[in-house]
Amino acid sequence: MGETRITARSGWRHSVRFRLLVIAILPMLVVMPMLLGGTFTQWSTKFDNLLIAKVNGELTIAHQYFANILETSEDKVKALGNSAIFANVIANLNEENIVAFLEMQRHEMGVDFLYLVDASGGYLAPSENIYYNHFANWPVVKSALDGRAHTAIDLFSSEDLALFSQALATRARIDLVPTQAAVPTDKIVESRGMVVHAAAPFEVNGQRGALVAGILLNRNLDFIDTINDLVYPAASLTDGSIGTATLFLEDVRISTNVRLFENVRALGTRVSAIVRSTVLDEGKVWLDRAFVVNDWYISAYEPIIDSHGARIGMLYVGFLDTPFRTAKTRTLWTTIAALLAAVFLSVPIFLRWARGIFRPLEGMLKTIAKVEGGELGARTGLTRTDDEIGQVALHLDDLLGQIQERDSRLRDWAAELNDRVDERTSELSDANKRLEATTKQLVVSEKLAAIGEITAGVAHEINNPMAVIQGNIDVVRQELGAATKDVETELRLIDEQVHSVSVLVSKLLQFARPDEYSGSVEIQNPNEVLSDCMVLVQHLMNKVRIDVEQGLNAQGGILMNRTELQQVLINLIVNAIQAMPDGGTLGLRTRNTTIDGIPGVSVCVQDTGKGMPKDVIDKIFDPFFTTKRREGTGLGLSISQTIINRYSGTISVESTEGVGTKFSLWLPLSEA
Repeated sequence: MGETRITARSGWRHSVRFRLLVIAILPMLVVMPMLLGGTFTQWSTKFDNLLIAKVNGELTIAHQYFANILETSEDKVKALGNSAIFANVIANLNEENIVAFLEMQRHEMGVDFLYLVDASGGYLAPSENIYYNHFANWPVVKSALDGRAHTAIDLFSSEDLALFSQALATRARIDLVPTQAAVPTDKIVESRGMVVHAAAPFEVNGQRGALVAGILLNRNLDFIDTINDLVYPAASLTDGSIGTATLFLEDVRISTNVRLFENVRALGTRVSAIVRSTVLDEGKVWLDRAFVVNDWYISAYEPIIDSHGARIGMLYVGFLDTPFRTAKTRTLWTTIAALLAAVFLSVPIFLRWARGIFRPLEGMLKTIAKVEGGELGARTGLTRTDDEIGQVALHLDDLLGQIQERDSRLRDWAAELNDRVDERTSELSDANKRLEATTKQLVVSEKLAAIGEITAGVAHEINNPMAVIQGNIDVVRQELGAATKDVETELRLIDEQVHSVSVLVSKLLQFARPDEYSGSVEIQNPNEVLSDCMVLVQHLMNKVRIDVEQGLNAQGGILMNRTELQQVLINLIVNAIQAMPDGGTLGLRTRNTTIDGIPGVSVCVQDTGKGMPKDVIDKIFDPFFTTKRREGTGLGLSISQTIINRYSGTISVESTEGVGTKFSLWLPLSEA
C-alpha cells in the first residue's frame, strides 16, 4: 500500500497523460523551434549578405559614374586645348577675346572655373581671370605642364575659390549641424570646396601651358541626384525603403539627398565616428549597417583620394534598413504563429486519440486512491478485456478482493491484540507513575538528609574552632590591655571574619533545618514589608544611580513570618542591584493574582541589568550555585525557594540577556 500511495500521489508530472502529451508535443515545441530557429538564422544571415552585396553593387555603379565624371572632364579640357579655335584665340593674345572665349567655353563645358597657366612664366597675366600661376604647384597642373593631361579630386580653400568667384566661395561654405554618433568637434563651418580638378597641356606658337578646369561639388545637387537616380531607379527597392547618395568632404555631407527634415537636405551633418575611423583613418571600404543622420541604413562608403594621395572625403550610397528589418520580423512572427497553430491543432487531436488509454488508467488510479482512503470495496468496474489495459484492470480487481479479505482478518487480529496491549500498557503506566513518584521522593529525601548531615557536621566542626578563636581574641585583649591599640585593626578584622563564618554557618543550618529557624507566623502586608526592605538596602543603592519604579497595588495580607519574607525580598533586591553595576531601573510591583482558583498576592522584583543565559536560569535555584564567584555562597535563592515553598507559594524567574531579569513571588492570601 505504501508504494501504491506514492504512485497515486506522485503528481501530474509523472502521470501517463502528461508523458504522452510530452511525447506528442516535444518534437513540435523543441525540435521544430530549433530547426526553424536554425533555418531562420541561416536565412537571415543570407538575407543580410544579399543586402550587403546589393549595396556593394550600387557603390560600384556610383564609383563608375564618379570616375566617368573625372574622365569626361579631362576629355573636355583636352579637346578644348587641342582645338583650332582655342589656338587662334590664344595666338592673337587679345585679353578681352581670351576672357570672353574662356567664359563662353566654361558655360558650354558646365564647369565652375576655367583658366590658363603659363609653363615658362613668360606670360605676365594682365588679368587674374586669365592667368593663375598661383596654382601651378598643384599635381594636376604640374602634370599638364609636363605634357600629360590629368584629372583628380582636390580641396580648395575658401580664399582659392574666391580668386575665381566670390559666389564659389559662398557656395562652398556649409554650416555644420550637430549629428548623433559623430566625432565631437568645435568646428562650426566647413568653408573648403571639393573640386573635380582637370588640366590638359596646350602649345600655341611655341608657347606651352596648361588649360585648367574645375567643378565645385559642394551643394552640387544635380551631380548627387544623378548618382542616386542611376543607383536607385524607380521600383528598385522594397516598399518603404529609400535610396540615398552622399558626397563627403572628410566627414561632412557637402552634397546629399539624405533628408534632415521632409524638404531639408542634411547638408552639414556628419558621418558616425565608426564609419569615419574605418574609411578615412584606415582607408577601408565600409559595407554594413550604419546610422545615417537619424535612422539606420544598409550603407556603402569608399574613400576619395586627392591628387596628393590623401584621403579627403567619402562617396556613399545606401538604402533605409527599417523596411527590411520589418519584413524579417514579420516573417519570424508568421513562422512562430504557424508553429503555435500547428501545436494547438495537433495536440487536441492526439489527446482525443489517446483518451481510450487515459480513461482506463485514470479509473485504476482513482480506484487505488479510494483504497488508500480506506474504501477497500472500491473496484475499477471495467468490463472491456480486449486489450492489455483491460486485462490489467481485471487483475487489479482480483488483487483488491484478496487484499480486502486479508485486511478483514488482520483487523480482527489487530483489535484483539490492541485490547491486550492497552490493558498491559495501563498497568505498566500506573506502576511507572508510582515508581517515579517514589524515586523522586527518595532522591529528595536522600539529598536533604545528606545536606543536613553535612551541614550539621560542618557547623559543629567550624563553630568549635571559631569559639576558641573568639575566646583567645578576648584573652589577648585582656592580656594586652592598653597595648591592644597597636593591633586593634588586626583584631577587628579577625572579629569580622569570625562573624562572617558564623553567618555562613547559620545560613547552612537554616537551609538544612528550616523548621528550626522559622519564627512566629503572622499576617503580613506585603506592601509594608517591601517598603521596609527598601530602607535596609538604601546604602547599596547610593553607590550607583538606580531609579526605583514602584507599583504597590496588592490588597490583603499573607500568613508568613515577617523576618523570612524580608529575607527573601532583600535577597532578590540585592541581587537586582548587583546586576546593575552601572546603574539602571529597579521595578517593585505587587498585585492580587488568582492561581488555580486560589487568591493570592504576586510580588515582582525586576531589574534592567545584563540578564542571564538559559543554562544559568536552569540552575539558579540549585544549592551552592552562584555566578558571583568569591562574593556569594550560592544559598540565597535556594533558601528563598525553600521558604516560599514552605508557605505554599511559588517563585519563578524570567531573564533576557542584555535586557534584564524579573523574579516573581506568589503567596496565598490569608483567610483571617
